[in-house]
Amino acid sequence: MTMQTSAFSLDSKTMDQIERKLQEKRELAQARAHELFDVFQQELTEEETWALKYLFAYMPVNDMADYDGMLFLSHVRRTLEIRNRMPWGKRVPDHLFLHFVLPYRVNTENIEDSRGILHEALAERTKSLSMADAILETNYWCHEKATYIGSDLRTISPLTMIRNARGRCGEESTLAVAALRSIGIPARQVYTPRWAHCDDNHAWVEAWADGTWYYIGACEPEARLNQGWFSPPARRAMLINTRIYAGYPGPEDITLADEWFTEINLLENYAPTRTITVTAKDEAGNPISGAEVRFELYNMAEFYPIAAIPTNAEGKASFKTGFGDLLIRVVHEGKWGERKITVADQDHYEIVLDQTGQPAGTVDLDMVPPPEREGDAAEPLSEDKIQQHNKRIEEGTKIRTGYEETFLTEAQAAELADEASLPSERVWDVLHKARGNSREIAAFLRERSAKHGEWPLRLLESLNEKDLVDTFRGTLDDHLNGSLTHRRDLPEDIFTQYVLCPRVQYEMIVPYKQFFQQAFTSEEVEAFIANPLELARTLDESYGLWEDLQNLKGRGNPVGTYNLMRGDRVSLDILFVAICRSLGIPARLHPSEQKPQYLDGGSWADALFPQTSPKVEETKEWGALRLLQDPDPAPETPAASYEENFTFARIENGIYKTLVYPSGKKDVYDEPFEVEPGSYRMTSGVRLKDGTVKVRFSYFEVRAGEQTDVVLTFRPAEQEIPVLGTVDRSIVLTSLDGTSITIGELAGENGAIVAWIEPEREPTKHLFRELGELAEPYAELGAPVVLIIGDEQWTASFEPANYPKLPPRTIFVRDATYAGLPDLIAKSPAHEAGFPHLFVLDGQDQIRYTASGYKIGTGKEALQVLSGVWQQTTDRSEG
Repeated sequence: MTMQTSAFSLDSKTMDQIERKLQEKRELAQARAHELFDVFQQELTEEETWALKYLFAYMPVNDMADYDGMLFLSHVRRTLEIRNRMPWGKRVPDHLFLHFVLPYRVNTENIEDSRGILHEALAERTKSLSMADAILETNYWCHEKATYIGSDLRTISPLTMIRNARGRCGEESTLAVAALRSIGIPARQVYTPRWAHCDDNHAWVEAWADGTWYYIGACEPEARLNQGWFSPPARRAMLINTRIYAGYPGPEDITLADEWFTEINLLENYAPTRTITVTAKDEAGNPISGAEVRFELYNMAEFYPIAAIPTNAEGKASFKTGFGDLLIRVVHEGKWGERKITVADQDHYEIVLDQTGQPAGTVDLDMVPPPEREGDAAEPLSEDKIQQHNKRIEEGTKIRTGYEETFLTEAQAAELADEASLPSERVWDVLHKARGNSREIAAFLRERSAKHGEWPLRLLESLNEKDLVDTFRGTLDDHLNGSLTHRRDLPEDIFTQYVLCPRVQYEMIVPYKQFFQQAFTSEEVEAFIANPLELARTLDESYGLWEDLQNLKGRGNPVGTYNLMRGDRVSLDILFVAICRSLGIPARLHPSEQKPQYLDGGSWADALFPQTSPKVEETKEWGALRLLQDPDPAPETPAASYEENFTFARIENGIYKTLVYPSGKKDVYDEPFEVEPGSYRMTSGVRLKDGTVKVRFSYFEVRAGEQTDVVLTFRPAEQEIPVLGTVDRSIVLTSLDGTSITIGELAGENGAIVAWIEPEREPTKHLFRELGELAEPYAELGAPVVLIIGDEQWTASFEPANYPKLPPRTIFVRDATYAGLPDLIAKSPAHEAGFPHLFVLDGQDQIRYTASGYKIGTGKEALQVLSGVWQQTTDRSEG
């Protein structure tokens, strides 16, 4: 019998809860009991015992499948050692230590025994500092290791992030949280799941120092805490939250207290808030307990639930949010009700669940974000402090750039290609993407191409770009050797994509092909190959379904899921696909529905799991959806782009499930979409300059074996192009070759886009990306794009040649002190929003549009305004 202990100041109720949940996990993970729980047989201190119990009690099922107990024991021992070593270790209260220092997981990253590695890198740099200064210093270190780049949804680990030297905001903040925890400072990753005023989301970091939580922009250091380029956007957010893998008592506002995790709402630290209460009732006016209340926000052309909260015994669900618009959808047992609300109007809403189908025709609504607000005035930094900070930024950039210079070069790639008799451009493409892992990938090509020709290269090309950074030779060998034995007479593209390729969705790639080839008897293998539904039946009967953390769905690797004999629905689907590919059966998750399928006689067949997918028909014929262009579009109608200005979704149990297609897909009229029969809603949206979206819902049905034609229409959204000010054409700038040139010479006579930028910051990198995506329409317009950099922001990592996809008339110049910035920037909120500061100029040097700081969609808005300005100029000249 376990003795109760006062370790970590745990009270008896909490200890009993941990023991109960630990027992549940022991029962759940019986198939891996030896690998996971034998660590408790070692000689452990009271603190080690309870730290392990705490971690196991709330551990996600995927982690119990993928990792062994010794990894967690090593993590616990190192973390406790760090707590005793760092000067502030004992000043951190036990409850903060348990929830925000001890945890090994930050996001959905692959778990590695990295705490000691990060500690050794940071301890000497921080141990003589105050906690607040140690947070700042840690972020300078993170800046030395990585910078921002957009990427796919798989979250790489902190060590992979360092190897790659770049990643998206969720990966930057994962690194920063892990780094802070490695020196004993409580830290948490915070998210705005979706912005209200633009189409994106963002993650940053909060860290605790001597009684106070502060925020920082991960890998983007500032000279002081509670400062970042995202501060103005955060004041327009509708939710800022974090998830804790445990029961957590607060004191922060708790949005959702799940059995296995807690979501806390941190919005009021950043923006004005209001708590709204929704009451769900049936048609007789009775309150409904257990209904799901979805607080949905328009973003990326869908209505995304930023929170989903069950109603209590009184039929009520409360949510603290910002002063913008939301769509409230309440669902219970197949019935639903829906209402668009403006939070500023009132704080209580009643919704009757009296719908079972869906409306017909179209419905229009406007979604308005919270207004821009000024922040609290901050004490100006001294010039010395600013100069010191800028120097640290420059030094950090040089350190990171110096590391990037150790990656294999194009010349070395060409040499390898010649040696291996491979196409040099393709070899360079994979080595360039592999970055800090390029030597590992090169070694694989060198060692395997002599025997297998181009197949090792094709395997690498089948992976996602990010996979090349954290996939190593042992794993690659497994998938190469385990696949080529099944080459047979399959078409090359089918074999490469659906047998050779190990990537199924966003799980960590591990060696699994030879494992599964040995996991079944020859009779079982023959049966599975003859009829893959036999494999689906076997998995359905032998494996248990366990759902705990939404954001970790599908993140379990196939071998772990197989060994644990448990997994969430998506992980089991991935397991089916992985086993099929291991046995030479082409398999996939359907591109839009994400359901497991196998190739059967040249067409894709669904793999049905009757027990875990009830009410599934034995056979299902798909339908087709053809989008038609609006025959009479308004002049300002945008070009259709999936997830940018339209999506479609099928209703399932009262909830609309958005279909998955490539973000930015524009060839939407070329051929019909293959979709499941059902009731659909198409959402189209036009976002205005102030962030308001003019939304249109179009409802329709798709029937099995039939094609449904739907016209994609957008609501008219004509906007004025006012004159906001003027720019002095005589302002002198400096070309990169050192010669002087004026803004007037650069802008020409018909107008231009002129932007003052900071290349190292994420907002400017978003602008680079948007301009690159719009390079063709900018080229057709023929407009100059002038990008202006100040000397202080001219960092060692910035090289114009790294941005080859920018519009052809793009030119970089310098404005040493940013003296040329128009006076508009001196005013709030532009001044606080920071760089980039972008202007659209007409032929009379008048400013017709301006945008400052982080604003997704600036490139497109600027193009639309500039096109209007040029059209006005053309009309005048023709008149």
